[in-house]
Amino acid sequence: MYRTRFLQGCLVLLLLAAGCKAQTAPVDSAPSAVDRKIELLVRSELNVPPQYSVAVGPHTRSDIPGYDTITITFSLPGHPDHTQTLDYLISKDGNTLARLAKWDISKDPAAVFPIANRPIRGNPAAKVTIVNFDDLECPYCARMHAEFFPATLERYKDLIRIIYLDYPLTELHPWAMHAAVNANCLAAENPIAYWNYVDYLHTHGEDVSGPDHDPAKSAAMLDKLARQEGTRQNVDAVKLDACITKQDDSQIRAEMHVGDRLGVNATPTFFVNGDRWSGALPAADLDLMIDRALRAAGQTPPVEQKVAPATPSQESKPAGATPSE
Repeated sequence: MYRTRFLQGCLVLLLLAAGCKAQTAPVDSAPSAVDRKIELLVRSELNVPPQYSVAVGPHTRSDIPGYDTITITFSLPGHPDHTQTLDYLISKDGNTLARLAKWDISKDPAAVFPIANRPIRGNPAAKVTIVNFDDLECPYCARMHAEFFPATLERYKDLIRIIYLDYPLTELHPWAMHAAVNANCLAAENPIAYWNYVDYLHTHGEDVSGPDHDPAKSAAMLDKLARQEGTRQNVDAVKLDACITKQDDSQIRAEMHVGDRLGVNATPTFFVNGDRWSGALPAADLDLMIDRALRAAGQTPPVEQKVAPATPSQESKPAGATPSE
């Protein structure tokens, strides 16, 4: 599910994110002939809705020989949060407009995740790591979770490891942050308890929400489930209870800050050795990402197994864990 920072009906080619900071309002003076040509071209090529204003800024020196830099501001009058300014290149003769994007590749994108001491499923020494930014109340996350476990882990076995980070969409999901805190309380004591708790919430989200969607009742149930799981795994009950009672969300917010820096704005968003995808992904496409990462790491992906179609008399159990209540 996407956070509300993004503008409905985004334009093509890097245009208009609603959560961006407001920029300086366009000047109302009549544009020059060149600026008018630029405006018409941009509106046509990017399919800019007619209600949006397009303002071309002054020409400034660029690092590209034969080109100046200009800024183009897209804005929706009366809605300062629906404004974005982008840099373009304009040739010295005024006949060519170009958009140049630059990215910093000096850092390994897989090296910035705060995954030290996080619970792991799979082989801790695997060369391919799937880092998933998860929301425990998100139905799309539950769908992706059901694909990771057991199907993906069964296919790749010790070739991969899967690690979850927290990104609760609190604007949409009232108990997601509380659940993330409790899950981290369990993770600090026992990784099995953590995964059992995560499995349960991703298969029983409606039970936690309840028919009346009362956040207080949901929080009470989350605490009860966490304490029950702690008892099953023989964790230190005093430490666990103190952590649950404190509800310290600083670790979760630190993980969310990392996600923001990486451009995470939806859940699930996962990275396969730094290769990013947002949203639930069909199994075949997820396999493509993992296979690509394995080859890049010098490993051979497993051979696809041909599965015989089930007969009408066969039944299969739904994916997902079913821990005792």
